[in-house]
Amino acid sequence: MVDGIERPLDVLNNSKGKEVLVQLKNNRQMVGTLLAFDIHINVVLDNAKEVVDGENKRNLGLTFLRGDTIIFISPASMAK
Repeated sequence: MVDGIERPLDVLNNSKGKEVLVQLKNNRQMVGTLLAFDIHINVVLDNAKEVVDGENKRNLGLTFLRGDTIIFISPASMAK
């Protein structure tokens, strides 16, 4: 157990309200503030930005990402 993390969803719970990096199946990355998620790992990001080659490509604002399109989610502080 690391910092109260016992289950995979604990990482997401601890990341609510914080910036996360989301890698999608279509080789796209999104960065935004994690607002919510469900058991299917559908996520809602605020201030979402599409990232290409480490640079912001476009701002998307409030965004819903379907769980079956996500490869991984990482706290942005750990991704840098």
